[in-house]
Amino acid sequence: MSPSESPPIRPPLTVAMLALVIAGEAIFFLPFVIARVFRPTLLEVFGISNLELGLAFSAYGVTAMLAYFPGGPLADAFAPRKMMTLALLSTSLGGVLLATIPSLGMMKWLYAYWGLTTILLFWAAMIRATREIGGEAFSGTAFGILDGGRGLVAAASGSIAVLIYAWLLPTDPDSATLAQRTDAFEQVILVFAGLTLGSAVLVWFAVRGDENQTAMPHQTAIPHQTMLPRQSEAVEPKITLSGAVAVVKMPTVALQAVIIVCAYVGYKGLDDISLYAREVLGYDEVAAAHTSTVSMWIRPVAAIMAGIIADRSRISSVTALSFLVVALGCSAIALGVFKPGMNVFFFGTIIATSAAVFALRGLYFAIMQEGDVPFHYTGTAVGVVSAIGYTPDVFMGPMMGKLLDDSPGALGHQHLFAMVALFALIGCVASLAFPLLRKAPKRV
Repeated sequence: MSPSESPPIRPPLTVAMLALVIAGEAIFFLPFVIARVFRPTLLEVFGISNLELGLAFSAYGVTAMLAYFPGGPLADAFAPRKMMTLALLSTSLGGVLLATIPSLGMMKWLYAYWGLTTILLFWAAMIRATREIGGEAFSGTAFGILDGGRGLVAAASGSIAVLIYAWLLPTDPDSATLAQRTDAFEQVILVFAGLTLGSAVLVWFAVRGDENQTAMPHQTAIPHQTMLPRQSEAVEPKITLSGAVAVVKMPTVALQAVIIVCAYVGYKGLDDISLYAREVLGYDEVAAAHTSTVSMWIRPVAAIMAGIIADRSRISSVTALSFLVVALGCSAIALGVFKPGMNVFFFGTIIATSAAVFALRGLYFAIMQEGDVPFHYTGTAVGVVSAIGYTPDVFMGPMMGKLLDDSPGALGHQHLFAMVALFALIGCVASLAFPLLRKAPKRV
């Protein structure tokens, strides 16, 4: 590598990074954040069961899974700014429809639509833009800032939404009629739709300099056994079908997909926190929503710290430790140790488990750097690992709904967190195995 090709040594703190952080969470306000913070309210207002909500999530997951594959190459071919702006605008329009409180059938179609807007147009473009900002020196930090910053945005917006919702209800939330709850919830949905629209404007003006989709010349290529064309000094390496197939066949790419599956199961499991607090610990509707926002406030610190630590050690090692913490925290809930009144113990466990889950979210794309995936095939690799890694979007919703509906009360929640703990243990093993698959030396 010549001196002129050396990567710039600079932290990924830019206006474009800030825009990615805000947009990266705003794109999921409507499909996921609302359901996470207001799950009991959503079920009551829409008149649906946990299983029926899970089927709507499954419609999203199926569409998203199909969208990951074409979305990856699109991100390698077109400017992230344009793709992300279109995605945010399209997603915000769906929020207007959600605010009308549509039928369950229409709700399923809406979630399928969001699967296209958030994944086909947005996801891989965001990951590629983040990796470009971080480079080799700050890959973990860049992805930590992305997910940690997204967590800060989610926590702030979630807390504000809870305050707005509480303000729109009577002083005693439990005395509110269904009509009052519905009106208040409609206003909350429209607030989230407006925030999504505003983030589209921010991305359009802040994420610049990506029009030519130039690859970073300092990125390493994958081992020669994969038959990927050697990267030359050209500014724009040629994207070929054989190169894309070589990336797909990399063993570290396959193992990264397993890691994402297990981490995302843990993330989806946090959706049950507010319902658990209400049904098992006896919290009222607003207090239960606050438990979810407490979990969300952990995300910024956990993801950013994990990224910084990973840049100074080994990403896969930090990932393995995080999985172990998730397994222990979820096992405590699965064993039924929490009873009404055990607030300190409950919140301590939720904080530790949430911190580990969000650390994983800040690392499971940064680990791509440790796996030697070349930059100019980032979108392709993201498409592959995401199509597999985010399959919990397909099965977790219905599975959570069935476990909770078949075993009402504490038992259903225990079954759910036992399953999450099992996936966490699998993820821990996969993380420990990751360095063993990276035996060949780097080639530039």
